[in-house]
Amino acid sequence: MSKIVVFGASGQLGQCLQHVAKERNVTDVVFLPEEQADILDAAKLQAVFAQYRPAYCINCAAYTAVDRAEDDVDLARKINRDGAENLSRVCDEFETTLIHISTDFVFAGTGNQPLIETDETEPISVYGLTKLEGEQVVAEHTSRYFILRTSWLYSEFANNFVKTMLKLGRERDELRIIWDQIGTPTYAIDLAGCIFTIIERQSQQYGVYHYSNEGVTSWYDFAKAIFEFSNTSVNAVPIRTAEYPTKATRPAYSVMDKTKVKTNLQLAIPHWRDSLKECMSRI
Repeated sequence: MSKIVVFGASGQLGQCLQHVAKERNVTDVVFLPEEQADILDAAKLQAVFAQYRPAYCINCAAYTAVDRAEDDVDLARKINRDGAENLSRVCDEFETTLIHISTDFVFAGTGNQPLIETDETEPISVYGLTKLEGEQVVAEHTSRYFILRTSWLYSEFANNFVKTMLKLGRERDELRIIWDQIGTPTYAIDLAGCIFTIIERQSQQYGVYHYSNEGVTSWYDFAKAIFEFSNTSVNAVPIRTAEYPTKATRPAYSVMDKTKVKTNLQLAIPHWRDSLKECMSRI
C-alpha cells in the first residue's frame, strides 16, 4: 500500500484509524505527532510532504467544539478553512490524494428526506460554516480529493456521546435527552474502515461522499440503546430542543443518503445499533 500520512492523529478518528490500521496490517502509514502536524504551518507541511512523499493524506484535524466556535470564530475558521486550504495546496503540489473529513452540519437540517451530496448546503452554526468553507477550499485547490461528510461520531476512544451517557447514567437517576433532532450515529471505527477501503481500492472516483451508519434515530433513542446495551438503569426523559438551549443551533434533521459511497466503493455499511453493540463490547 502507498505511503499514508494522517493529520489529527491524536483525536477520536485518528485513534480509530490507528486501531483499524493494526487490524488490517496497514504498515505504510505515518500518524504524525501534533508538533510535526500543524496544518496552519505551511512550511512544516512542506517539510512533512518532502520527507514522506505520501500518496494519500488523511485530514482528521478540525475545530469541533460546536458551541465554543460561536465565540471562537477566528480560530475555528483558521483550523477548519485555512488549515484545509494549506493541506489541499501541498497535496496538489505533491500529487497526493487528500481524504478530508467534513460534517452533516453543513446542512440546515430543515427537511425530512435523506440528504444527498448535491443537496444545497446552508450551515446554521459557525462550526458548520467553517467546515463548509473547508470543503470549498479543498475543491478549489486540488482535484484529487475525497470529502467524507459524517455525523454523530462516537467510539471507545476520546470524548463522545456514548461515553458521556455511560458516565452520566452511572451518576444520575434521571437524564433529560433531546428527541426532536434526527440523524444517524456513526461508529468511528466503521468510518476509519471506509477510509482505508478508499485507499486499498485506489479509487479515483473523487468528490464529496456521505458516510454514516445505516438507520435513523434521535438522540433520545440513541441514549436509550446505550443504556439498554450497557444494562444501565436510568430514567431517560425525552425533551424538545427548545428545552435545552445551546449557543450553536443544530440541524433538526441530518440523515444522510449513502447510495453514492455504497455504489462507488461497493461498501456494506452496518446498522447503527449493530455498530453500537460492537463499540459497547470494547468499552
